[in-house]
Amino acid sequence: MPDTGYPGTGYLIAVVAVAAAITVALRAAPFAMTATLRSSALVADLGRQMPAGIMIILVVHLLGDVPLDSALVGVRELVPVAVTVAVHLWRRNALLSMATGTASHAVALALVPG
Repeated sequence: MPDTGYPGTGYLIAVVAVAAAITVALRAAPFAMTATLRSSALVADLGRQMPAGIMIILVVHLLGDVPLDSALVGVRELVPVAVTVAVHLWRRNALLSMATGTASHAVALALVPG
């Protein structure tokens, strides 16, 4: 049989089988590790720390592009930050604070020219 430069049928079947096995294993792994993750101190600590970490990342990302050369210096960015802080101090709910801050940022982007 002449060499066409293409892989043989057996090789292709092996590649698909390996890819399928890896996919099944990766999709099953979280379910297999559920009991271990629930009792993990690291996961519990991450659950406590991540809301604050996400908020810090969002604030740094938002304030990193504050224009310093316009008359309304940072109004588009600072008002949503103030709204987020106020809602968080009022309700102490990270999800509500992030949602409100995101919504107020979207409104500020639409209303204040940049």
